[in-house]
Amino acid sequence: MSDPGDVIGGGYDSFYGAWGRSPTLRRIWRDHITGPDYPEAFAHISFLSLTQLRAIAEGLRLRADQLLVDLACGAGGPGLWVAKETGARLVGRDLSPVAVQRATERATALAMHDHAEFAPGSFEATGLPSDSADAVMTVDALQYAPDKTTALIEVARILRRGGRFALVAFELDAERVAALGVWNDPVGDYRPLLEQVGFEISSYEQTPNWRDQVAAGFGAIVAEREALEAELGDAAAAATVLEASITLQLQPYCGHVLAFATRL
Repeated sequence: MSDPGDVIGGGYDSFYGAWGRSPTLRRIWRDHITGPDYPEAFAHISFLSLTQLRAIAEGLRLRADQLLVDLACGAGGPGLWVAKETGARLVGRDLSPVAVQRATERATALAMHDHAEFAPGSFEATGLPSDSADAVMTVDALQYAPDKTTALIEVARILRRGGRFALVAFELDAERVAALGVWNDPVGDYRPLLEQVGFEISSYEQTPNWRDQVAAGFGAIVAEREALEAELGDAAAAATVLEASITLQLQPYCGHVLAFATRL
């Protein structure tokens, strides 16, 4: 039997290869997670509303032509939205080369290709110079990083002093995910790690109604598996449904936070 973590991780290339081909998934996300006001051109697969995205853009305090780095950027939607709103230049990094391709295509479609660049990379190895970023953001991905401390050290390394970091992530219940192989190095509160690697935390808040959103969104994914298989293909649908099923059954999350921190 395949390791669930391998199935989920390996499914992202397949998922992003089918990106945009599933009206069922977009409907599920719009109805249960993002709400109808979220702009379709910047769609994503994270638990992030337009209100929260606006808070990120405001909280990062970016000026025109400053550099924003979006880590685990996926198909690029939230990072591109923040860059468009603020006038910042955008650099995105993601483990999936297919996601990088989708993000690049999206930047071109939005006429943002001159101000946005995407390439493969990870939390632990961004390939970016030290002190080069004015701001860093990451949305619903840090919970999957195999070593959270190393990941946050890399965020601090690429940020200039005084640069802002916006973090949206699930907090994990270590007992519930022990030995599962999907969520490594579970963290139930990111604040001690942020302070340990040189950040001053300015806000750390639970996102509203996150438990209801997870239950409704993932419940709908499981219920509509056949439609997702037809639209996404077997591999991408399998990874999506597996993550939803495991999350519903195990209830691994104890929080979902939007946090801002400044590099000292």
